[in-house]
Amino acid sequence: MRILLTGANGYIGMRLLPELIEQGHEVICAVRNKDRLSSNKELIKQVEIVEIDLLEDTDAPEKIKNIDIAYYLIHSMSGNTKDFDSQEAEAAKNFNKLMAETSVKQVIYLSGMVNQDKLSKHLKSRKAVEDILYKGDYHLTVLRAAIIVGSGSSSFEIIRDLCEKLPVMITPRWVKTKCQPTAIRDVIKFLTGVIGHEECYDQSFDIGGPDILSYKDMMLKYAEVRGLKLWILTVPVMSAKLSSHWLYFVTSTSYKLAQNLVDSMNVEVIARNNKLEKLLGIETISYKEAIEMAFHRIEQNQVLSSWKDSLSSGRFKKELNKYIQIPKYGCLFDKQQKKTDNPEEALEKIWAIGGLNGWYYGNWLWKIRGYMDKLSGGVGLRRGRTHPTKLAPGDSLDFWRVLLADKEEKRLLLFAEMKVPGEAWLEFCIDEDNIVHQTATFRPKGIFGRLYWYSMYPFHYFIFDGMITKIATSESKKQLTN
Repeated sequence: MRILLTGANGYIGMRLLPELIEQGHEVICAVRNKDRLSSNKELIKQVEIVEIDLLEDTDAPEKIKNIDIAYYLIHSMSGNTKDFDSQEAEAAKNFNKLMAETSVKQVIYLSGMVNQDKLSKHLKSRKAVEDILYKGDYHLTVLRAAIIVGSGSSSFEIIRDLCEKLPVMITPRWVKTKCQPTAIRDVIKFLTGVIGHEECYDQSFDIGGPDILSYKDMMLKYAEVRGLKLWILTVPVMSAKLSSHWLYFVTSTSYKLAQNLVDSMNVEVIARNNKLEKLLGIETISYKEAIEMAFHRIEQNQVLSSWKDSLSSGRFKKELNKYIQIPKYGCLFDKQQKKTDNPEEALEKIWAIGGLNGWYYGNWLWKIRGYMDKLSGGVGLRRGRTHPTKLAPGDSLDFWRVLLADKEEKRLLLFAEMKVPGEAWLEFCIDEDNIVHQTATFRPKGIFGRLYWYSMYPFHYFIFDGMITKIATSESKKQLTN
């Protein structure tokens, strides 16, 4: 089958892509920025890539005109709280216009469960998109899922943050809301199982795991798998706004996503039937088993995708490319350089910076800056990084976003997503003379931007000097001098 995969660099798309290739399908990946698709070069060689922005593009590129199947995996909930529903509707309408110019026979759409009379804004939007797609000139198959559990999924990471950090929780009433979580492995099985399956044409199916649990049950079972002691106290009075702030400060989620999640957590999401499970012969994985599998992936450093790498988890709304060219004028700079005796080791240190490895010098100051950023509504340091040693354009890296990661050129470029009165870049590179260059660039916005830079200058002096020293000094040389 020739398959168009929209949202190919999203959490689900990155999990689905290798499975489609393994099954022998010919895949065209539709993304807004081809540089963000994957850091797996072997995977890239096996697909075609086309750049499409469904909020703007309505003309089908030649590459996608001869397709059999299309996946619709476009989602905007984490980007904002006000108009994501209108954006999702516009994207779905534009998708139908594109598909009208193709030979597509079936479109597969992953949605949310909409079995309650009163729905959250998020679930209403999912249902509205479904209604729009049903108007397309193709056979539509809709899979409606509740919470998806897997390494890197927003639901899993939020539960992980809560349970690992808070042995005692005072929680709002929504923790008693029932839901039916589904393992990411099962979601991928359902998504691939319906390909070309005529009994699934023009049908909507609920998909869920074998367990119906409250959010409280899910946290307690997580604690059981992890061997943690956990006490959860439920209080009747906690506003949605306060709940959102609670999730935002304790977990790695953005405030916008926290607001949308809290809105949805008051709605029960339970499958009406499991007829697709029987139709495809899929035996679903229990919630506890899904947690165990997720940690197996984490421990093996095999997390394929994470919700945190979505551009909407930070300041970016569209393209990274406009920030790659660092401005030369109207900027303030901190430039450091040091000779290294071991450029390969220095490069590995650069590629492993941040996350659990920290920033090599003054980590407690970085943590304070991250906490200050959280207090001001920024992303803070809690996003970490998806993989301990691999980086790709678009990846989140604590409160930075990777703009460019070229190991052959020995260059890493980051853009700041913390709250600052201006724009900030941090660049590392190693030249042919084995000199490590580290450049912090700040383009201030007004007088407050300049005051910010000069007020932070004493801290920058020690932090940046200490950081490049640690990167450039090889471990073997350090041991000889001790």
